Amino acid sequence: MDINKLSKTKLLEKCIELNITKCKSKKKSQLILLINNELNNKTNLDKTFNIKEYKPYSFIEVCAGGGGLSSGLIKSGLIPILLNDFNINCCKTLENNHPNTNIIMGNMEDIDFTSYIDKVDLLTGGVPCQSFSHAGLRKGLDDKRGDLMFKFIEIINKIKPKIFMIENVKGLLTHNNGETIKIILNEITKNNFYNLTYKSLDASKYNVPQKRERVFIVGVLKSLNRTFHFPIENLNQKVLKDVLLNVPISQGAKYTEEKIHLFKMIPQGGCWVNLPENLQQTYLGNSYNSGGGKRGILYRLSMEKPSLTLLCSPSQKQTERCHPLEERPLTIREYARIQTFDDDYTFIGSLSSQYKQIGNAVPVELAYQLGISIMNILKSL
Repeated sequence: MDINKLSKTKLLEKCIELNITKCKSKKKSQLILLINNELNNKTNLDKTFNIKEYKPYSFIEVCAGGGGLSSGLIKSGLIPILLNDFNINCCKTLENNHPNTNIIMGNMEDIDFTSYIDKVDLLTGGVPCQSFSHAGLRKGLDDKRGDLMFKFIEIINKIKPKIFMIENVKGLLTHNNGETIKIILNEITKNNFYNLTYKSLDASKYNVPQKRERVFIVGVLKSLNRTFHFPIENLNQKVLKDVLLNVPISQGAKYTEEKIHLFKMIPQGGCWVNLPENLQQTYLGNSYNSGGGKRGILYRLSMEKPSLTLLCSPSQKQTERCHPLEERPLTIREYARIQTFDDDYTFIGSLSSQYKQIGNAVPVELAYQLGISIMNILKSL
């Protein structure tokens, strides 16, 4: 039986069975982590789990942000032994949701990884990606944030995990006419340790109600003689009506009265082009004649479709994602639902910080499916 599919009541029963104390007030995600940690130290487990021998599989994540990737990997059965981010609110969020885990706040290049050499199953990280984004200046490896990619590769070569996974924006593949990705891959393979594969994945094809494209680069030690296979796409897309009902009440950003008035004229799936021309010109100003699609401006989501990519702010002119049925931005819990976080996963910090943590996250369900593909390799060893 997969413990991830057990109800909270059944998880509590399993905690009692395994003699795990102080578990009654824990969230479901915390109970799963407690049980997995306990199972790490046990063999010949009872038949409830249909496992003759349980072997722990560990991971380290740097630049972990608010914990979308780590949550999905934990759900797949991997155990975090170190989570890192330089942002204090992100670290507090990680500490709150992943108790009893080693959380290190600071720059990843300042961490001493010596004790982890040859002892880690997976090293992963969403290395800061703004320098490769279509929305940014795309300076790439000339940007200090781009240089962190080489720092991460140094960590890979130092600790030599069985598998590593890098997450980045889709723009990485096309930056500098494809030369940037070649440089990165050549840097990784120069020591001939890893077999590499990479792919751009659209989260909406992996049980996430959101069109969100991200690149994943995965390396497997050549000595393991295994091949990584990306998860199979799901033909049945989730849409917003699958997740935006019965959402817990939470804080949210607000629109001005002017913007509320405009959104009342825009149907689901519509945007500024649905306004009368005089209002279009007034709202867009000089950008009205600048060309380009600009379809993200005054965009109202549709219950019958996946969301557009959630960004770090829900109410700025270029990042508007109006609720399908109401004239307001999505709330924190609605943002989290679309990113497939559990309702009991909480975010620490100001409202803007919480939006940013969620907007930057790898959707939990996508991370889970990637974790299953990684676990398939580890379990075959």
